[in-house]
Amino acid sequence: MKEILRLCLVLTLVAAVSAGVLAFVSRRTAEPIARALLEERMSAVRDVLPPFDNDPNADRVAIGVEDAAPVEIYRGRMGQALTGVAFPIKAPDGYSGDIVFMLGVDTAGVVTGLRILQHLETPGLGAKIEDAAFRDQYRGASLADPEVWKVVKDGGTFVPITGATISSRAVTAATERGLQFFGAHRDEILGAGAGLVDDPVVPGDHDAPGDHGAPGDHGAPGADSTAAGAQEAADPLDAGAADKREDRR
Repeated sequence: MKEILRLCLVLTLVAAVSAGVLAFVSRRTAEPIARALLEERMSAVRDVLPPFDNDPNADRVAIGVEDAAPVEIYRGRMGQALTGVAFPIKAPDGYSGDIVFMLGVDTAGVVTGLRILQHLETPGLGAKIEDAAFRDQYRGASLADPEVWKVVKDGGTFVPITGATISSRAVTAATERGLQFFGAHRDEILGAGAGLVDDPVVPGDHDAPGDHGAPGDHGAPGADSTAAGAQEAADPLDAGAADKREDRR
């Protein structure tokens, strides 16, 4: 009995010391990790925004989304004139899971850049969504041009990564969804009466992102096979669950 009590005491002390060490390490590393994550995000913001001379991290606005966390919008300015915004997009329909990227859009609703932040795609295949050769084809695109937001294989204009059509479809659909979100919330994002460069007009008349069907109809930028409308309404930046059938070449 005494031996059992002794072992219990030893195990308790070991557990307490281990917990204390873990708590100490967590406190010491939490701030550096947070700084690194912030720098990674702001590097992506700087990469996708149109030319700016302000601090986008100090000039941001949170847009409320029903049944989802608010979306943080980073605004770029030249002087007092808004040049564009950047905000994160999540496509949950990548081949291996979520694809998260930063999307840059000018005040006219035209894509100015796209940078991947997180993904679990296959190295050498879907992971090539990080490559500039793939990402840069979205620059200059808007909801009005192209008319069909699909990859070439599905009758659109965006060139998919060879052997990774699902990943390419996911990014394409989520980018369209992000543009739809921007169009639906443009006044909130840019600010009522805010100064705009050349005060451009947003192309098209867009409804809320969750009110539409699959990509290719000018609806919410969903995934290759967009999820049901209820799921889209829950998160206008979430592209929905896709049908993961594709032939891997």
